[in-house]
Amino acid sequence: MSDYEYVAGGRLKLKGDAGIKKKKKKNKDKEKIIEKVNKGLEQEKCKEYHVPPTKAELAFMKQQEKLQKERILKIASTTHKKRVEEFNRHLDSLTEHFDIPKVSWTK
Repeated sequence: MSDYEYVAGGRLKLKGDAGIKKKKKKNKDKEKIIEKVNKGLEQEKCKEYHVPPTKAELAFMKQQEKLQKERILKIASTTHKKRVEEFNRHLDSLTEHFDIPKVSWTK
């Protein structure tokens, strides 16, 4: 016979456990404080100041726009046939280690 054979089953009954649950009181002051804090955060977000870009930033943005327009015009000016031919020329210049089958524009 082992020591564990004479153990009582079921849940433990605690002294004050009569099934009565206490109601929690709501603290209205805490809710008001939370609302005030939230309003303060919203007001701080509204107070963020706009800093105008510097001369260097403006020049950089203008240059970026100019380069982007040039790239778009370059891509738009070439036809699909020309792009395929340029790609095939590029593939011809590579070594056999990187060999990819040529793309045919006629099928």
